[in-house]
Amino acid sequence: MLIRSKQAGELTEAQVTDESVYRNRRQLLKQMGFVGLGGLLANPSQAGVWSWLGDDKPEASLPERAALSYQPASPISDPLTSESKVLSYNNFYEFGLDKADPQQNARNFRADPWRLQLSGLVEKPIELGFEDLFNFPLEERIYRLRCVEAWSMVIPWVGFPLSALLAKAGINSSAKYVAFETLYDPKQMPGQSSRMFGGGIRYPYVEGLRLDEAMHPLTILAVGVYGKALPPQNGAPIRLVVPWKYGFKSIKSIVGIRLQSSQPETTWNRAAADEYGFYANVNPQVDHPRWSQAQERRITKGGLGSDSRIATQLFNGYGAEVAGLYSGMDLRRYF
Repeated sequence: MLIRSKQAGELTEAQVTDESVYRNRRQLLKQMGFVGLGGLLANPSQAGVWSWLGDDKPEASLPERAALSYQPASPISDPLTSESKVLSYNNFYEFGLDKADPQQNARNFRADPWRLQLSGLVEKPIELGFEDLFNFPLEERIYRLRCVEAWSMVIPWVGFPLSALLAKAGINSSAKYVAFETLYDPKQMPGQSSRMFGGGIRYPYVEGLRLDEAMHPLTILAVGVYGKALPPQNGAPIRLVVPWKYGFKSIKSIVGIRLQSSQPETTWNRAAADEYGFYANVNPQVDHPRWSQAQERRITKGGLGSDSRIATQLFNGYGAEVAGLYSGMDLRRYF
């Protein structure tokens, strides 16, 4: 469950992934008419390709986050990504397209009060308020996060198994899938009300898992990171973490979880089905239509030359635990 495998495939500083890889998904949005690439390049201090080059700096200007009580993870061999990088390098289009935008534009986001509703094919619908989210037994899970854009991090999340919440509701025998929905609040999330600022994708952001994926012990709902409550840019107050799938499956700031019999729509699959499949399992043998998935840039502290390029592992290295979920499936067809 925790990361214990040795990091493999490290290359030299000169082999840092080309800048173009990180702009490719935004190039899709540009082709759809939503992103002005010149605008992203006009201010290098705000451009995502530059934000990871800066030195690792503390977040003195950000609000304090509450410390959490949890069962700590065992030590691991993989170097953790620095906390400041985890908090400052994000895809969260509700707060802007650039990696640095969420940290800057979510400063006034309010996660309390909150309402998370669990509904659909359950015996007992559940509604959780902000304080309820922290009443589950919390544990630290140190997971690799692999973005579809070919970068990765190693992050110490704090949370609880999604299965614990679903079990409380009582799962109806006809339930086959779990659908998730992000908060829709354009006043707090400016990207939701701007085609340019939010990339033009349809909001609210929605995601989904097959029920057996949702019930797997590795699948968690995270309420914290680095021992403290999640900040807004990382999906406060509660987000999904599915470590063997590309990062866009791990939906943030969840307000709705619904069990249903049919496969739910998902945001990126809806936007470009030939590029972002429903399953989105990490697979180095299935390239994105516009870039290779064979390798990734592992972000540690950031800063020029401090990161490395490594080989991507099938199921992000969690194959021993999850490969059985896809026995007999054509992973190229069901990508």
